[in-house]
Amino acid sequence: MSDPSAAPAFLQIRDIVKDFGGFKAVNNVSLDIAKGEIFALLGSSGCGKSTLLRMLAGFETPTSGRIVLDGRDLADLPPYERPMNMMFQSYALFPHLTVWDNIAFGLRREGLPREQVDARVEAMLKLVQLAKYAKRKPHQLSGGQQQRVALARSLAKQPQMLLLDEPLGALDKKLREETQIELVNIIEQVGVTCVMVTHDQEEAMTMASRIAVMSEGRFLQVGAPGEIYETPATRFVADFIGNVNLMEGTLDVDEADHCVIGCADTRHYVGHGITGTAGMAVTVALRPEKIHLSRQQPADEYNRAVGTIKEMSYFGSHTVYHLLLASGAKLKVSQANLQRHRDDQFTWGDQVWAHWSRSAHVVLTQ
Repeated sequence: MSDPSAAPAFLQIRDIVKDFGGFKAVNNVSLDIAKGEIFALLGSSGCGKSTLLRMLAGFETPTSGRIVLDGRDLADLPPYERPMNMMFQSYALFPHLTVWDNIAFGLRREGLPREQVDARVEAMLKLVQLAKYAKRKPHQLSGGQQQRVALARSLAKQPQMLLLDEPLGALDKKLREETQIELVNIIEQVGVTCVMVTHDQEEAMTMASRIAVMSEGRFLQVGAPGEIYETPATRFVADFIGNVNLMEGTLDVDEADHCVIGCADTRHYVGHGITGTAGMAVTVALRPEKIHLSRQQPADEYNRAVGTIKEMSYFGSHTVYHLLLASGAKLKVSQANLQRHRDDQFTWGDQVWAHWSRSAHVVLTQ
């Protein structure tokens, strides 16, 4: 994927506010996006991500702030003059045209030679696996197939910027995973800069070079997928991205090279300081896959907890265990299934020890 730091900002969003009668759907956000970057706006419904996307497209006018694309202020440009294409959640296909003609529509309006139109439509049909449906009308397709036609039509014109609103939401899991990779490849091949809106964390993590996690109209954290997952800035981000155990505790020791946090069921030893104040309330975020299970009590007095397995969920590649701890809290643990059969397989009702390394957790102060 593209390195956003390797090029100057292609898209500049500066202090954008969108106020709907006193409700700020987008509240003073700023962002730089590099040319060729795939950027994801990630958040739950109503967080402001689609409103921001619509302002980029020109369908909404900012209350204040600026949007600059490749050095050009977009303030006075109507949607049809902006060098970008937007794929809508609602498909917006022409019901009287075939799949082929829907994809070719914009290319023909641009006056491209027939050979180029044919080549691009064929490439798009292959990408979305709809070649055998080329002569059908939209009403003869399933919802997922219609969405794939809309995706193909958006990519066909190879715009300077591609705006995707929940682009793969109607596809089944396997096809969605395949299309994510293909879509990233196509975007990078044509060099188009892409801003996508999604509430699907896996989709954002798979496709985007950077992600902005949004809540209540603001950016809570902007960074690479690995950075946001491994070092979340807030409780909300930690809880929103993937699965996490959040443990409330008190900062007991805080030195330059380590800190100790007391929680109801364990004492956490973290391999770095946090520049906090002794006695302050903090939250420890611990991902389930960072935790190990054993029947024997670990030697280290820190970073361990004993519990009883109350629930188990088998997912093939891994199993998720829910441990009931002494305080009544639950600890979620994810273990990879590296062997077909294990002699020491854990099961319901077993008392086990959970333990983790001194670099496995993140301390959150907000």
